Amino acid sequence: MNVLVIGQGGREHALVRALKQSISSVSAVHALPGSDGMTSEATCHNVEWSDFERVFSVIRENKIGCVIIGPEIPLAGGLSDVLRKAGVAVVGPSKEAAQLESSKIFSKEFMISAGVPTARSFTVSAVDECLARASAFAPPYVLKADGLAAGKGVFICADMNELRAAAEALFERRALGEAGERALLEEFSPGYEISYLILTNGRDYASLPLAQDHKRLLDDDRGPNTGGMGVVAPVPLAPDIHEEILRRVVVPSVAEIGRRGYTFNGVLFIGLMMTPEGPSVLEYNTRFGDPETQALLPLLDGEWGDVLTRLSRGEVANLRWKPLSSACVVLAAQGYPDSPVKGAWVRLQQSNEQRRYLLHAGTRRSGDEWSTNGGRVLNAIGLGATLRDAIEAAYESAGTVQSESLFFRRDIGRKQLR
Repeated sequence: MNVLVIGQGGREHALVRALKQSISSVSAVHALPGSDGMTSEATCHNVEWSDFERVFSVIRENKIGCVIIGPEIPLAGGLSDVLRKAGVAVVGPSKEAAQLESSKIFSKEFMISAGVPTARSFTVSAVDECLARASAFAPPYVLKADGLAAGKGVFICADMNELRAAAEALFERRALGEAGERALLEEFSPGYEISYLILTNGRDYASLPLAQDHKRLLDDDRGPNTGGMGVVAPVPLAPDIHEEILRRVVVPSVAEIGRRGYTFNGVLFIGLMMTPEGPSVLEYNTRFGDPETQALLPLLDGEWGDVLTRLSRGEVANLRWKPLSSACVVLAAQGYPDSPVKGAWVRLQQSNEQRRYLLHAGTRRSGDEWSTNGGRVLNAIGLGATLRDAIEAAYESAGTVQSESLFFRRDIGRKQLR
């Protein structure tokens, strides 16, 4: 089968690589728009996802049998609905179901309806309202922009002054545009975060290994939140805690999707805070995480081409996993996340190693020269028999890159190693 991946970032490069390696289930891999870094593994089509007529032309001309939608924006924009209506098999939920990610307020209402554990919150839309509601909580305060904000819409505020500054940025300066017209003011939940991804059709589900993202920009979890600066997987949990997550979070979340009749056939990403009282749901995403995907895909004992084409038809496959650990270190451009520098030179050493390699997230090529073309520029991937081995391999991969602009965290996975 010929498969088309929608998107152009590191997550999509990871999908393209995994599909290219699916030699018994995938004949050809295409990407739209794709990137310069994918061209050795996929045929890229410089077409915007919102240009439906040209998207359908790519699908027809290349006999595409399955479309995998990577980013959240096309899902929120209803691309999966348009494709399904035309009879195209798609991995990705409907626009209605994608509100679980595109609206924090909608998502919180879903959590309450499903009965999953989650922090108390208020919906706010003005600075004074936000500060008044905050009196119900002890600091720190959590303010979440309602709409999509590329990982930049969550503010952890140590005190009222920081909360006021965040609220003014959202409601008065409109720093995030329409995404910040409304927000959730949420009670802070102490603990540690894990990423729990499942494949589901709204009835059945299959779990991926647990992963841990590192969202803060700088070492020791300092600096602003980002889209993610690195991931390790799998994260070990005691069997009874894993069972509690399934019973209290995963099963009721899938049941609520089914009860509401949502068309899904995709990935439900559950962001969890592991608190002293147990798991608490921070957020849902309705697609593969970035950069979780880059670390999780290499762990499958099987072919992602088979798994995802079956999922596009509504069938959830049984998943088996290799006895390996993985790590992803994100190399970001100076100025990320607010104003990343574009056009800075990057020198890469090509490697065909399976234990360590690079994925392109935001690069551009001119002849033999590479430059930065985004905030998160490259993903350094490492695999190993142990987590320590995987982290060392990822940092070895990161060390092969030369640039005047790139930086990365030096502590990815350190907490797990402890």
